[in-house]
Amino acid sequence: MLTKILRCAALALCLTGAVEAQEGFQSPSIVILGDSQIPFGSGPVFLEFFENIKTHCPPSPQQAKNLAVLADMKVAVIGVRSTSLHSWTATMGKAKGAICDVDPKWKVNAGTYGFINTTGNKYKQIGRGDAYQFCEMDKSAFQVMFRPDYYDPKLILLSFLGNSAKRWANQYEKAVEDVRKMNAQLPAGVPCIFMTTAPSYSKKITDLRVKAQANLKRAFVETGSTCSFVEGATPETVAANQGNKHYFRVNKAGKVKDPYHPNTKAAKNFFMIAMDDICTAVYDQIGAAMPDS
Repeated sequence: MLTKILRCAALALCLTGAVEAQEGFQSPSIVILGDSQIPFGSGPVFLEFFENIKTHCPPSPQQAKNLAVLADMKVAVIGVRSTSLHSWTATMGKAKGAICDVDPKWKVNAGTYGFINTTGNKYKQIGRGDAYQFCEMDKSAFQVMFRPDYYDPKLILLSFLGNSAKRWANQYEKAVEDVRKMNAQLPAGVPCIFMTTAPSYSKKITDLRVKAQANLKRAFVETGSTCSFVEGATPETVAANQGNKHYFRVNKAGKVKDPYHPNTKAAKNFFMIAMDDICTAVYDQIGAAMPDS
């Protein structure tokens, strides 16, 4: 018991503190959650794309009517380093710690953009601040985040792959397990899109992720998930990123030093290539949420 109390105090995860911290919190309409690709390059692109969804995805008259489900179109983008889908559904252990523990080197573990970021500093620590209270004892981040008095989005987009590449590529049953937990913990009836992250610089890394993506897509079908699934790794996106050092960070000698995280230039191109698939997913999801559409 003493250990639990000390852990709760150290990480600011106590239920009372979390509730008090959200007094007056207003939920964004569109919530985008992902891994470290967001703070390393794609965060601003996600934000711009969804804030200007009507420009990027010109709607038909019926689709324009359906957009009303997104209300005020306030967009929140959150990317937490070293996380994947199962980090958000875990109630304890290393997976949950990836979200809730303070990074020992950088002291913050997330990059955030949009409606929830009021300070202008994109780097945040999950568990600190009204908009980031996702950590409570014996509960998952999804369970805390989507409780009735907190986040109430009209569209959820999840973007993960790399940190679970081996897990999903080598163990299909783990992909099924992760999707089942996601299905159970996301708020019922809320439009949802799952989009795997952009390809890496390395063929070896990308090949593993493509295999993981195939297993994950199959798991979405097997579990009957109502989320739309968008493949981030396609022949077109792989051709654009793989071996293209202009889309990745390089050292002074001009060699790629980070093959995992495409830069913002790469993210813009990725969205251009994937735009039709993203737009289709958005309108499919919000259309399904509108009974008269």
